Amino acid sequence: MSSFVPAALIAVALSYGLTVFVRQLAIRLGFVECPNERRIHLRPMPSGGGLAIYAAFWLTVLCSLNRFVPRVPAGLLSLFWGSTIIVLIGLIDDRFELRPLVKFIGQLAAAVLVVWFGHRIEFVTDPVRGGMLYLGSWGFPLTVFWIVAITNMVNFIDGLDGLAAGVSAIACVPLAVVAMQLDRPSIALLTFILLGSICGFLPHNFNPARIFMGDTGAMFLGFMLSVIAVDGALKGAATIALTVPILALGVPVFDVLFAVIRRVAAGRPFYEADQGHLHHRLLAMGLTQRQAVLALYTVSGLLGLGAMWSLGLKDWQGIVVFVVILVCAMIVGQRVGVLPSPYQRTWADNEYAQRTPADDRGD
Repeated sequence: MSSFVPAALIAVALSYGLTVFVRQLAIRLGFVECPNERRIHLRPMPSGGGLAIYAAFWLTVLCSLNRFVPRVPAGLLSLFWGSTIIVLIGLIDDRFELRPLVKFIGQLAAAVLVVWFGHRIEFVTDPVRGGMLYLGSWGFPLTVFWIVAITNMVNFIDGLDGLAAGVSAIACVPLAVVAMQLDRPSIALLTFILLGSICGFLPHNFNPARIFMGDTGAMFLGFMLSVIAVDGALKGAATIALTVPILALGVPVFDVLFAVIRRVAAGRPFYEADQGHLHHRLLAMGLTQRQAVLALYTVSGLLGLGAMWSLGLKDWQGIVVFVVILVCAMIVGQRVGVLPSPYQRTWADNEYAQRTPADDRGD
């Protein structure tokens, strides 16, 4: 692990410096998000900051080749081109607001590319009967679905200053731990470099933000985390291979899962945007932007600890822990208001009646 720290520190320094440059470039080129009815910020803000994370990550990877690990990770070139497709789609969307279908096609192309060149789930553990299940031809579409889903889930939670970046950074920790546990040092190195790239950007993005990562950054982080989870955890021969990445990415996973349930229960299309995401409901409860983000950092950290704790458990114990966490998440989700609750008022409903218009700005 100590050999990965220098690479992470290089990524931190590069990301911090590149973000300053990207911010000035974004202003000059018109990558600016203006306030509207769907956005919480009150003044124009430069966007596209994810380009700094992307550049810092790959520059550090280039510097680290054959230096911190004995061999280059297999499929690294396809991962580079796949992430580049994602970043290009994100940049175009940050500047011109692409149609959702166009973004989806770009995400699908990037996912198919990396899966085609080996970043694929071929076996999964059977948590009931034990042993391994060979997915065969199902492995390809299931892996593509996982990558596209996580890419969008991280993008969906990018609604408050520093939220997506911080949650992604926290998710890197259990993913790195499980990669080392399964003796995959090259994947652990990539995870440490990604963590460093995020940490260098976060001081510019935390409330009050000076730059947004935009779809460029949110989709890049989701894409990288999903592929790292495939290579570092989901190929593992244990039930932890299934539970660790889901818990590590628990905040975006549960938020989107609950959003789908909420919208379907209300008779609306599952893809229709609403104001019921976790960060929206926390603001409705009276929290400021910073408080809401710190609360979700805490939740993400606790889920990450649960993921790492499950590494030492037997298969059936891991299943029990996961089910308990899921039930607790659903109960809290009902109380906060991200899940429908026909029996009681939510915490957010109780607080909303006491809020003033000034509170809704998140100041």
